[in-house]
Amino acid sequence: LGKRHQYHIRAYDPKGGLDNARRLTGHHETSNINEFSAGVANRGASIRIPRSVGQEMKGYFEDRRPSANCDPYAVTEALIRTCLLNEDGDEPVKY
Repeated sequence: LGKRHQYHIRAYDPKGGLDNARRLTGHHETSNINEFSAGVANRGASIRIPRSVGQEMKGYFEDRRPSANCDPYAVTEALIRTCLLNEDGDEPVKY
């Protein structure tokens, strides 16, 4: 996910990242829009791994980057392309 951070920022926001730029400031338990981070029980990280998942080494992660007005299908597509299909690069897919 870190290698495609900018791709995900654009995919998670219908305005290509403009709404997320106002929200993801790095303050008030948000990550910085320009930096990818992940951590166990870290509410300020881009990807938060619950404490129980960190202890058991299995479970789910929470991507905290999608904006409130995101298209859930676009978010799901981006996650599948990155996590399951191992696609790389920061350019969106052209249909």
